[in-house]
Amino acid sequence: MNRLEVWAPDGLPEVAEGDDLAAMVASATDLRDGDVVVVTSKVVSKAEGLVRPGDRDEALEAETTRVVARRGPTRVVRNRLGLTMAAAGIDASNVPAGTIALLPRDPDGSARRLRSDLLRRTGANVGVVLTDTAGRAWRRGQTDIAIGAAGLHVVEDHRGRTDPHGHDLRVTLPAVADEIAAAAELVQGKLAGRPVAVVRGRSDLVLPADVAGEGATALIRPEGEDLFGFGAREAVVRSLAGEASDRAPFGATAPATELAEAMARVPLDRVAVAAVCFAHGWSLESWSDDGTHAVAQVSPAGP
Repeated sequence: MNRLEVWAPDGLPEVAEGDDLAAMVASATDLRDGDVVVVTSKVVSKAEGLVRPGDRDEALEAETTRVVARRGPTRVVRNRLGLTMAAAGIDASNVPAGTIALLPRDPDGSARRLRSDLLRRTGANVGVVLTDTAGRAWRRGQTDIAIGAAGLHVVEDHRGRTDPHGHDLRVTLPAVADEIAAAAELVQGKLAGRPVAVVRGRSDLVLPADVAGEGATALIRPEGEDLFGFGAREAVVRSLAGEASDRAPFGATAPATELAEAMARVPLDRVAVAAVCFAHGWSLESWSDDGTHAVAQVSPAGP
């Protein structure tokens, strides 16, 4: 029988800049080897002095590397950490009025330091996950995800294995760090003042004390691997504009057969063909149209 325990201690004090998070966690928990300590990124930001006056709109530009999608006042962006989040993860909740909390500058680094400090204080070899809340592209609502991790396998790679029915597993890659983050949020709550949780029962995921692991950064898709690098409206505008700096989010150059299939679905005019080429990683080199026949010369755009 497999059993997972998740709990969040009450009574942690309000965190302020310079506070010793490891001391707070150690005093509120009874840690064992193989536990996973889950901490909201908000309290890490507070301890690291990343709460400052202002509002989200004022801070958004500096935290953004590119806009992914807009819907009214909502902007989903790829932020400086590579995460795709609404408002770049800037948060105005659970902080004093008129202030905002930025995400930790190096979440994996923060997780490594906390893990090391907990080992020194408690003698327990634990994994650490830093969490934040994010939406999902195809579903309503939000859930917590891992934005930082240390001493933990962040994925379980089942690729190459065989299921009980003999089927080869080719793409099965559970994001266990995100699953741990979501489980912890169930007991932490958003308004209960419980920013720390302990997950017990998956010691197989915890790495040796001298191994930090690849961190939550490994969960972020590199630019161009995400099938939804732009929102639907933004993708149309970006492909029509055809700026070279926008090529990466559209991904690798598509095969010529795929480009031809796409071109067969649009009006045969130069603007439409150029946009389709751009979106597929190609360039329209020349175009001629005598009113009866249209001829396009294209070439791969390259990196």
